[in-house]
Amino acid sequence: MNVQKYRRNPVLKFPERTWPDREIEKAPIWCSVDLRDGNQALVEPMNVEEKTEMFELLLRLGFKQIEIGFPAASQIEYDFLRMLVEKNMIPEGVKLQVLCQCRQDLIDRTFEAISGLPDVIFHIYNSTSTLQREVVFKKDKEAVKQIAIDGTRMVKEGLKNFNGRLQLEYSPESFTGTEVDYALDVCEAVIKEWDHATDQPVIINLPATVEMNTPNVYADQIEWMSTHFSRREDIVLSVHPHNDRGTGIACTELALLAGADRVEGTLLGNGERTGNVDILNVAYNMFSQGIDPELHIENINEIVDVFERCTKMDVDMRHPYAGKLVFTAFSGSHQDAINKGEAAMKERADGIWQVPYLPIDPADIGRKYEPVVRINSQSGKGGVAFVMDSVYGYKLPKKMQREFADVIQRISEQEGGEVKPEVIMKNFRAQYLDLKEPFCLKYVDINDNLGDDTASVHLDFTFEGKDFSTDAEGDGPVDAAKTAIRQCVPQADFSVEDYTEHSLSVGSHAKAAAYIEISDRRTGEVSFGVGVSSNITRATIRALFSAMNRMMQKAKDNA
Repeated sequence: MNVQKYRRNPVLKFPERTWPDREIEKAPIWCSVDLRDGNQALVEPMNVEEKTEMFELLLRLGFKQIEIGFPAASQIEYDFLRMLVEKNMIPEGVKLQVLCQCRQDLIDRTFEAISGLPDVIFHIYNSTSTLQREVVFKKDKEAVKQIAIDGTRMVKEGLKNFNGRLQLEYSPESFTGTEVDYALDVCEAVIKEWDHATDQPVIINLPATVEMNTPNVYADQIEWMSTHFSRREDIVLSVHPHNDRGTGIACTELALLAGADRVEGTLLGNGERTGNVDILNVAYNMFSQGIDPELHIENINEIVDVFERCTKMDVDMRHPYAGKLVFTAFSGSHQDAINKGEAAMKERADGIWQVPYLPIDPADIGRKYEPVVRINSQSGKGGVAFVMDSVYGYKLPKKMQREFADVIQRISEQEGGEVKPEVIMKNFRAQYLDLKEPFCLKYVDINDNLGDDTASVHLDFTFEGKDFSTDAEGDGPVDAAKTAIRQCVPQADFSVEDYTEHSLSVGSHAKAAAYIEISDRRTGEVSFGVGVSSNITRATIRALFSAMNRMMQKAKDNA
């Protein structure tokens, strides 16, 4: 780790900054560069069919500005652009953007490519950084500035034979490594040379071509530029952040605070090296704060599917918003908090999303068919309870949650890995609903209309294979059933501690679930039982038999 070989990049001294006191209040102008910047960074660039699919996705998402390529540098990109024009595939209100270096032959070729386009952004650039001036171009400041002026003049000349609407964009590439006063000088020279050649404002794009410092420094650079343009009202201030330091999202958000009007980026952050800023990430962040991102991004699964197919790249499982695991929780404490948050939100019924560990409702971006909680050996009772409630509708009593969670945790420890919801339900049925030994209820008839809270019950059941038929009365159906059972099986010595019930579904075929807690009078050990029926009282009797079977099983295991 030879740290001595590196030097700190300079920090802009800008005490007049105001961006720390601002808030993002609206969406910027979005420009997708997936088909250019994203495509050129792929191991296997997209073919025409894949480009078309990606283009159509971008249109569905609502992008109004799309940089489709560098048509003067690639025949494939030239042909793709011509196909879009000739097949009339560009909706009204959508601007295509083309990139071009400040060279006459490339600018002429680009004008050929955009012929027939009704609305286009002509994006020119040259690198202005101290390092590139010294080691790549070996030119002084005036010579590098002249490249930008000449390129602008060439585009203005090309306008004479172009019939559509054209908006100029200029990027001082490697802006983050350029002295801000010099970057301003170059951009002002471009604006002056253009001099309202069309009725559309010039886009001045200030790219973090390479991230060189912390996001606050980029924000200072953007605000300094924004406040020093002589004709700020005549420009659209754009940013194009990369992600070399892993802070592309932060740089973008702080740049918006600092005065940027427009953001160039890609879906899911594809691009050179560590990629461009992930436009989806920034847009979803806005959405989570109640700001309309002005993009149709409610189906992240479709976006990921098209992206992976066209780019042949995988989206990481932990990628913000888009990853398969970002709306899941394995930690028991997280699962418990999510469970309680969902319950509290239902009680409030105010329509406001506030759930611990989930900044947005997964359903809002098309993830509603995936379980929010994933169960493994690290999970707790809250997670298992959440799955049983959210997936299957069973609202387990709090005391019972620990008992059943222990069952699932043992399965996870024995088999390793995640326990799927269907496996959890299979074991719930085996442990509670389908447990028929040593007691098996055959028939129950209940009369609870005797007055004075008294009920009578008739039971037909088997115990260890022997048939019994009995009647009894008690203080309610449960007490009557307990008395009836004790008459036939004296060793079933238990007391009922608690029971609850709720509806499992709605409609004419609604079913009820009942939960009973009993304790063994000989050992004091507690057992739970569950019963389901279209009749709530019958469900409660079934729950009683379920609890007795679990009590007997525990006694047998402890013998």
